[in-house]
Amino acid sequence: MPTENSSEMKLDIGHVLFIDIVGYSKGLINEQSDSLQKLKEIVRGTEQVRVAEAEGKLLRLPTGDGGALVFRNSPEAPVLCAMEIAKALKSHPGLRVRMGIHSGPVNEISDLNEQANIAGAGINLAQRVMDCGDAGHILLSRHVAEDLEHYPRWQAHLHELGECEVKHGTRISVVNLYTDDVGNAAVPERFRKGEVVAPPPETAARSSKRSLPLVLGIVSLAALAILAVLFGPRFFRPHNQATLTNTAQSKDSSTTPVSAKSIAVLPFDNLSDDKSNAYFAEGIQDEILTRLSKIAALKVISRTSTQKYKSAPDNLREVGKQLGVANLLEGSVQKIANAVHVNVQLIRAANDEHIWAESYNRKLDDVFGVEGEVASAIAEQLNAKLTGAEEKAVTDKPTQNTAAYDAYLRGLSIENAGAIEGLPKAAAAYAEATRLDPKFALAWAHLTLTRSRLYFNGVDPAENSAAAVKAAADQALALKPDSAEAWMAQGVYRYRVLRDFPGALQSYSEALKRLPNSSLVLQQIAHVERRLGKTDDAAKHYQAAAELDPQNFDNILTVADALASSRRFPEAEAAIDRILQLSPGNEVAMASKTLILHAEGRLQDAADLLAKIPANSQDSIVCLTRNLQAFYERRFDAAIAQMQQDPPSVATDPRTMLLLGYCQQVAGKKDESRATYQRVVTSIKPSPTSVVPIDARVLPSTLAVAYAGLGEKEKSLAQARQAVVDYATDELAKPQAESALAQLQAYFGDLDSAIAALPHLLEVPNGETVGYLRINPLWDPLRKDPRFEKLCREPAK
Repeated sequence: MPTENSSEMKLDIGHVLFIDIVGYSKGLINEQSDSLQKLKEIVRGTEQVRVAEAEGKLLRLPTGDGGALVFRNSPEAPVLCAMEIAKALKSHPGLRVRMGIHSGPVNEISDLNEQANIAGAGINLAQRVMDCGDAGHILLSRHVAEDLEHYPRWQAHLHELGECEVKHGTRISVVNLYTDDVGNAAVPERFRKGEVVAPPPETAARSSKRSLPLVLGIVSLAALAILAVLFGPRFFRPHNQATLTNTAQSKDSSTTPVSAKSIAVLPFDNLSDDKSNAYFAEGIQDEILTRLSKIAALKVISRTSTQKYKSAPDNLREVGKQLGVANLLEGSVQKIANAVHVNVQLIRAANDEHIWAESYNRKLDDVFGVEGEVASAIAEQLNAKLTGAEEKAVTDKPTQNTAAYDAYLRGLSIENAGAIEGLPKAAAAYAEATRLDPKFALAWAHLTLTRSRLYFNGVDPAENSAAAVKAAADQALALKPDSAEAWMAQGVYRYRVLRDFPGALQSYSEALKRLPNSSLVLQQIAHVERRLGKTDDAAKHYQAAAELDPQNFDNILTVADALASSRRFPEAEAAIDRILQLSPGNEVAMASKTLILHAEGRLQDAADLLAKIPANSQDSIVCLTRNLQAFYERRFDAAIAQMQQDPPSVATDPRTMLLLGYCQQVAGKKDESRATYQRVVTSIKPSPTSVVPIDARVLPSTLAVAYAGLGEKEKSLAQARQAVVDYATDELAKPQAESALAQLQAYFGDLDSAIAALPHLLEVPNGETVGYLRINPLWDPLRKDPRFEKLCREPAK
């Protein structure tokens, strides 16, 4: 019925394309006007707009920085229009636009002054969908994606991202539209930050072109890539060249005998009416898997490899082959008010035989024991005998506090999403769980894992301090001294905070005794062994981790990194090529391979590979790699321009700022360079008494180079020498510090000392490569020295 302020209202279903200009409000008035005018011209020029207007089936809703187009002729029209706009925007790289599409109710209102207006849920939700994306993205609501799935031409280009929380706490399912022409494959920043409520389990299977989440291994790869520019490469030749040969790929599960006591837990279906309860179903699945992982007689596949499969895949035999297991566990969880219904069934993969099934109906405050009951029943069905300690660990109830357990499961869902940017929310959830139940040891352990990782990567050091990590780790061990998770917490504290690598290795070994099927524990052991120079042992543990997590791309990237570290570049490239075969166009994989090409000195090949990544990608590792490419090519102005467009997570990193300062200096922008160097110093050492972090970022060396840029020679060299001392026990970081010292010696004219260091750096673990000597501008002071020229003529190592 018309209100007193309107004379007519027309309700209809509209196919809405919502558009806005990213960063519009930050521009000057004339820049805003020019951007908006250019966008209007592009939109008017699309065929879809012209056709719809001619047919009288287009409505417009202008906004300050974009607007909405409502099509009434076809559900494909807004999608085709968005693609036309995206293609046109390639000619306007400075115009950064994001788009969202939804089909829903649209109200066309004419007020008393006969001014037309449009509103409605269709408009609002299209805007919310758009809000989940970044510049360059065309995001669709799940409703639109389901409509498009009926059209064959779209099926290969719809890539589910999961649920995104928007205004007023609403959660919407979002799908990314990708085509080679548009080239918008990057995962939106909100999803990388962990604002994903329920990533779809089948995403990896359907999204062959999406980039990987920034899990710890990738974060390290990207972060240390910057150090390759400033302080020398991170690739090294191990003392024993026979190592790591067999880690380029995990064992072929189709030819390896499959143990009858092997199992994979597939993602559980969330049957709750409230789809936001997906975290609860995921948590129940994860807890069952973890308890099974504590049984030494079983082989249990990690969740990162099983998450690509929907809960009831069509071809179980093929799934079993891919995962290398004889048995699969399917399940579902339905949460209604204070009641929980859990249904599970154990299936023999080879013949789809149902071995065992059970249903559990519990009150919410009595659900804590279900995971242990399921794990015990499965062990019995598979004839896996449990020791007394294993039986206690499997059946243990972690808490009796319903609210604390709910908070814990929320944190677990965010942590499992993998993005380091989401970990602050996970830590907050775990902290809430420990507040509600101070004796909740498992929550304390996971709080340690998240906070230690944030500390390790320099995220919010005030909140994630060394003391905070220690307190959580000690509390977990005090409450559950026989818990695998408590020993894991001790391990990450000793590794990431104390840098006590022998102590960390001892703690991880204790965790592995209690959690023998954990690929995460095996990976952490291998990481520590690399820092201790135990390359052979690290190779064995990386291989064991890969066998328990055969479908995990991050494992493959870690293996590639280890291979490249041993200067086995062809094998490292082959490992990454495996990812690109499974996920063509994967941005993180292509950027990681580019870094390997840099280490070989193959700049043109690196440039050709980078050119295949969509130009509008805002993925962190892609941005870092492009900055390096421009730097190595000595296109310093281009590198400056690129870094000024980097996302905040990259642009504000002290190492990125240091690279920016160097490029400004070489490009003759002295004032800008000095200001940038000063920002680097302030960010690392805010006051003269501030302690320089000794963590994964090797910031002591970054500080030394910044001092050099400010012309403080003695201060720079003293800091560089101190960095070598700081990392004396770290076989991965120490060579980077030694390389930085040599580069600074060359910068200040001490060519003899710099050249004298190079033979050592070309041989030690994680030292220099001939390829980097050839392309890195930081070695330019040595270019005319015959001794350096001879080293550069050596075969690439």
